[in-house]
Amino acid sequence: MVKYLNYDCELVTYYSIKKNCVAIAIILLYDDVLKGFNSRLRFGVTGSMMIEVENLSKYFGPVFAVRNVSFQVEHNEIVGLLGNNGAGKTTLMRILTTFLPATNGTARVEGFDVMNDSLEVRTRIGYLPESIPLYPEMRVEEYLSFRARLKGVDRRIRTAQIDKVLEKCRVLEVRRRLLGTLSKGYRQRVGLADALLSDPQLLILDEPTDGLDPEQKVQTLKMLKELGQNHTIVFSSHLLSEVETIVQRVLIMRRGRLAFSGKISEMEAATIVQIEARGPEEQIANSLRSLEGVIHVAHKSLGEGFNSFDVRCAESHDIREAVYQRISQSGWSLRKLDQRRKNLQDKWNEINNQDENALQSHVGSK
Repeated sequence: MVKYLNYDCELVTYYSIKKNCVAIAIILLYDDVLKGFNSRLRFGVTGSMMIEVENLSKYFGPVFAVRNVSFQVEHNEIVGLLGNNGAGKTTLMRILTTFLPATNGTARVEGFDVMNDSLEVRTRIGYLPESIPLYPEMRVEEYLSFRARLKGVDRRIRTAQIDKVLEKCRVLEVRRRLLGTLSKGYRQRVGLADALLSDPQLLILDEPTDGLDPEQKVQTLKMLKELGQNHTIVFSSHLLSEVETIVQRVLIMRRGRLAFSGKISEMEAATIVQIEARGPEEQIANSLRSLEGVIHVAHKSLGEGFNSFDVRCAESHDIREAVYQRISQSGWSLRKLDQRRKNLQDKWNEINNQDENALQSHVGSK
């Protein structure tokens, strides 16, 4: 009886422990789910934004690479990230793709925090880094198959997906070539194919057209524009003309700060009147500033007594007639009077011509 009693007690104890362990596991699982849910609710995330960045900063020792950056990116929006070398573009991209931890602030992709929910974030992004880490001893198709397995692409559609990205990125003809023998343009396109393998909701591309010839650049930009119908795309570039061709919105970084965030359509609402006139430069500039609807006047000397004036006007203000009358009545000679829409180059020049104090004031007022 004692033997059976001890056995029964051990059995009861075993099942009690097992039951308690299961209960604890369920509680911990529920707690993790609740934490993730609450972390998204805490910031008011409703799923309407693909990317949300709030007061993001990154320091490398005493040097800051990104400082107090905040912006949002909507679903299926193509955004151009611009800035000079060292402005913080690549650092910002590496934080968004979970490769670098931020020093301060938060960044979320579809409501998932890039620090606390990094695995969830990685399943939603395709990343083309500045320097593409390819294995030179692998063949193109072999490398993409390896990457597809790492990304968890379903084996039933893996081959079809590889063929799809090979064709889309125009690397079908080199599918059997060793990666180490490819030109920079082909390596760039293989990296882009890798980013598209899992058909991610968000593409983050660091200089996607770097190393491509003019025809390849046109094809790549056309492909990105098509992808933007069903994907969110953030890409960096030094070429303002190609950014302006396909993006809906631009982010301009300068010295680690976000100097400008706005839509191209809003930027083009303002007009610029271009004037060339002979006369006293400062006096003409002050006269133009006094006209109704004028926001800003930039001017420079052209020599031989002529000066150039770029007059930025508010939306729906056409001041050309008023300019002609003002210059004629003042006895100055008018050589050119033209009007055009403000473009990305104008905004770029405006930001990069500001001194540090004006930049901080501009960023703080946004």
